Amino acid sequence: MTWIIYGDKGSGAFAAAAALAEAGAQFEFREISLQKNEQRAPEFLAINPAGKIPALRLPEGEVITESLAMLLVIAERHPEAGLLPTVGSTARARALRWLAFMASEIYPIVEIEDYPSRFVPEGAASDALREKSKERIRERLLILERAVAGPWILTEGFSACDIYAAMFSRWSATHGWREEHIPRLCAIMRNLAERPALAPVWQKFFFGTF
Repeated sequence: MTWIIYGDKGSGAFAAAAALAEAGAQFEFREISLQKNEQRAPEFLAINPAGKIPALRLPEGEVITESLAMLLVIAERHPEAGLLPTVGSTARARALRWLAFMASEIYPIVEIEDYPSRFVPEGAASDALREKSKERIRERLLILERAVAGPWILTEGFSACDIYAAMFSRWSATHGWREEHIPRLCAIMRNLAERPALAPVWQKFFFGTF
């Protein structure tokens, strides 16, 4: 049966799509345009009342939200893909640490950086909030940069951590900054784009750019 991803190109839907592609699972991508505000349309609100993308419909019909939950579910259902280390291992604990760090310390700030007027009045206040949010995202990415063990975040090799980190490293807060300051994370982006299963996903979501 087929998984269904609801999201937009360049969005957080990349993580689920990349994980499913790596697992060799069949999935369908249904585009929800942020530019057209389709995430607030009644049809999508029936899928995710929070009005946010991505959302993932499991093969049996259940819908889940939150990209971290999606990564964990896909990894659990496709252990052969090696998206996460063995349950109970130290490597697994380390992977969960960094996944949770990105989900809690970076992802919420991305919304503030992208849409500061949701939190403060438009104008000088929102401009200042956008800049402070960008600084915060960069600070957190520097912490992650220092944790990179080699070609991948974990010493044990490729994992879902790399998919998640590459996504955050690619977003707008890092434009004009990332190559100098987070070269290891940039290398992970390039490594992902060269994996046979993930190359088409990177091309689709980020148009092959870094």
